[in-house]
Amino acid sequence: MPSPDHTASPAASADRDPRLDRPWPALWSIVLGFFMILVDTTIVTVAIPRMQQDLDTDLTSLLWVTSAYLLAYAVPLLITGRLGDRYGLKAVYMVGLVVFTASSLWCALAGDVGMLIVARVVQGLGAGVMTPQTMSMITRMFSPQQRGRAMALWGATAGVASLVGPLLGGVLVDGPGWEWIFLVNVPVGILTLLLVQRNVPRFSRRAHSFDWLGVVLSAIGLFLLVFGIQEGNTYDWGRITDSLRIGPLETGMPVSVPGLIIAGVVALVVFVVWQARNRREPLVPLSLFRDRNFSVASLAIAMMGATVLTLAIPATLFFQQVLGMTPTQAALMTAPMAVVSLVLAPPVGRWMTLHDPRWMALGGFASLAGGLLWLSRLMTPETPFVLLLLPFLLVGLGNAFVWGPLSLTATRNLPPSLAGAGSGVYNETRQIGSVLGSAAIATLVSDRLAARIGEATGGAGGTAPAGAEGGTGTLPEALHAPYAAAMSDAMLLPVGLAAVGVLAALLIGKPVDTGVWARDE
Repeated sequence: MPSPDHTASPAASADRDPRLDRPWPALWSIVLGFFMILVDTTIVTVAIPRMQQDLDTDLTSLLWVTSAYLLAYAVPLLITGRLGDRYGLKAVYMVGLVVFTASSLWCALAGDVGMLIVARVVQGLGAGVMTPQTMSMITRMFSPQQRGRAMALWGATAGVASLVGPLLGGVLVDGPGWEWIFLVNVPVGILTLLLVQRNVPRFSRRAHSFDWLGVVLSAIGLFLLVFGIQEGNTYDWGRITDSLRIGPLETGMPVSVPGLIIAGVVALVVFVVWQARNRREPLVPLSLFRDRNFSVASLAIAMMGATVLTLAIPATLFFQQVLGMTPTQAALMTAPMAVVSLVLAPPVGRWMTLHDPRWMALGGFASLAGGLLWLSRLMTPETPFVLLLLPFLLVGLGNAFVWGPLSLTATRNLPPSLAGAGSGVYNETRQIGSVLGSAAIATLVSDRLAARIGEATGGAGGTAPAGAEGGTGTLPEALHAPYAAAMSDAMLLPVGLAAVGVLAALLIGKPVDTGVWARDE
């Protein structure tokens, strides 16, 4: 299946990489790396109780192991898409892969939660360098007419990775130890590096300028917003310090949680205004959003990213703390999701090129919302575990019908000259959804635990006894019911996010090929 790339002149044809005519080996090679970094988004979740015990830390600090990765993953996405266009998609992808693989080893060797968080930041930066290149390569290797099956594979990879992460994490945590959820990346990363070098073609480069002010504004805005949301409960949503200290300098400036959140929102608003006023080459070309389907698909994928992250934490804590499951057993509870997603991936790839992908995405989000609402109602200590498996069938169905159709919808009329920017924006919105969802679920879990256990213990400060907050020790049987109720409450957050996804999917327009891809090539 040849891929039209650059065939304008004899000179261009002579320089054309013959591997462009064999796009599928290249796609499988880059998808392996993409799968690895997405697995790392969710693999930590199942290890939280064991890691909390081994590292002797609290739940809020440990959840930064996930949030720091997601935040570092999200911040560079907008700029790294342009880096690929300028310095070569393949070269930039491989640099990101090396950083990701080396930092995975660092994570495994970290001796305390602080060092682990730092290592996860570096790992997230590597992932942020890699991810936009995968979508850009697909856009460059496959025409819109050929892109359906390729995007189906890309989408299935994203969906299955979010399900395999907890399963693999459970097996490794119960076996050699939680350090192996990071060590396993090393041989996979090396194999991916060899496959990419062999199979991925060279792509033509495109000159770009870089909007460094945009990078700084988006990074500051996201960090302030995420820190404020995730740490809100820690500081009772009030003042953090009476005087902000920068190194040895005392500024005398008080810092509060609401202040951080407001400052983050203001920074992001200034970022958008700057993107509109930047006449050179903005980090986010707002012209991308003139395509209604790109805009709606970006909103929908943000909801999907947030849903996947927020469902995993309350489910894992419920299975391990209330039902007393091991990490592997807890992870196996999600097996129906993985099986359904894997079985449906090939037919969904065929269907979404023949039928309107809007109805697939709509049905997928509806299935997600229904399955998660059902699961939240079943989260009690008395529910048989077999019954708890059934909602995950609906969740798996939703996964299968969301990722691929949304990706195809977003990229259908994306010209190759905007492939880097477009893939960066699309992946950025997914990661923003993930990181804000992670921060929100961390706050909600802590809040509902304090409230429900406070009610059960007569309101004694709403403080959870040892073992109740996330996993050190055994949860007293008397607290099983309130703990389950807290996790059930928290599960309503992903239900709401999936419902917003339903509304977004309703706004997807009928697919029309405008021919912009062929003209821009």
